[in-house]
Amino acid sequence: MATKHPSSAPHAPALSAAYPMAKPGYGKRSAPDQQARTRHDFALLPTRERYVAGFVDHLPDGAAMSVKTLAKQLPLYGQQAISTALTALSVAGHLRRVRSAVVGAGDETRWVFRTFWSRTARDNEWWNTYLATEQAAQAAAPAPEAPVLDAAPPPPYVPAEQPSPPAPEHPRAERAPEPTPVPHQRTPAHAPEDKPAPPVTPHSAGTSPAYLALARLGRDDHRLTLSADDCATLEAQAAQWLARGVSVDYLTHALTAGLPAQVDSPLGFLRRRLTDKIPPRLPAEPAPAVSPATARRLLAECTDCGRPGRPQALPDGLCRPCRETHSGSVDGGNLPHPADIADVKAHMNNLRDLLKPV
Repeated sequence: MATKHPSSAPHAPALSAAYPMAKPGYGKRSAPDQQARTRHDFALLPTRERYVAGFVDHLPDGAAMSVKTLAKQLPLYGQQAISTALTALSVAGHLRRVRSAVVGAGDETRWVFRTFWSRTARDNEWWNTYLATEQAAQAAAPAPEAPVLDAAPPPPYVPAEQPSPPAPEHPRAERAPEPTPVPHQRTPAHAPEDKPAPPVTPHSAGTSPAYLALARLGRDDHRLTLSADDCATLEAQAAQWLARGVSVDYLTHALTAGLPAQVDSPLGFLRRRLTDKIPPRLPAEPAPAVSPATARRLLAECTDCGRPGRPQALPDGLCRPCRETHSGSVDGGNLPHPADIADVKAHMNNLRDLLKPV
């Protein structure tokens, strides 16, 4: 029985369950708004490109897209043939390679590589708009952590094991009562003896660094011995020093330096020093400028040689040298460049106009 719409292209091998996945952040990424799969997909492409496109189209997102990996899975063609086919698919509007800078810990910057794939052929304007949208989404999103490149993909999700409740001894066994929720603890307004509770000072729940610094002054120099009430009185002033960015050691040195031979009132003496010698409030330090080399941005890559650049500078996913090489190739498996086709049509139209009788 004859088969309708026979195809001369070999069928791409079935996707292996063990097909290697790329490291986190790498690999295939499907473009949105693609048409549904049909048996006529990639029908206008040459045999080799149709074969490679059919295989790539069925790869899941995140699958490895290196030429070496694809050549291992497609035994009919070697790495050079696969590379040439991917270049042709880029020119045909099905594929774009990009790299994105991800800032890691410190000044470390790593590049995350992706291969965007579209079953539906797109023109350069569509790709440029889509990649610009991706760039804007990256700029608006929180900075992602740099992927651990040497780590294996995370294992499938397995819920944490929890001890199962014991089975009832009898189907009609009564259910255990629900545990009573613990109410929020509240501090009573009065003690059990109905005496007013003492006022709660900032250091009663847990002594602050400022309070401790004041309490230790008497141990360093007996002339500055303070009581607990004195420390509580001066704590707010000392905390203002620490809030301005000075350390506890700086505060201690400023209060103990150049003491007179006798201090009649440690409380009054320290209150005066805390007021007179308070350090200036420094302006907030500006955030470190991100150099252009480490700024989060998305760059397109030449599908052939890997040279990075803005999407607008890489029409058809190719840099200028590779476009010239691809356009001048005589290999029958390559597609004619769209710009060359438009130039030829324009030239023929001009010739026709010149040949028209006046």
